[in-house]
Amino acid sequence: MEQKKVALKMIVDGKEKDITFEELALSNNLAQEALVRVLIDKKMIEPKDLLEMMETVKKERYRHIDEK
Repeated sequence: MEQKKVALKMIVDGKEKDITFEELALSNNLAQEALVRVLIDKKMIEPKDLLEMMETVKKERYRHIDEK
């Protein structure tokens, strides 16, 4: 059985708990989706604006890959 890599250690109720990279990624994804839903439900953002910004960020972050 493959041992999963530990991303961080937390103390919960006085007990140490290992958090794997997979658990951390899933938790971050859940929090991000919940935040987006709240912002859309409260009409603070429009879904199309979010998608446009995601495309902008993608282009900024991965610009160096496209330039090669």
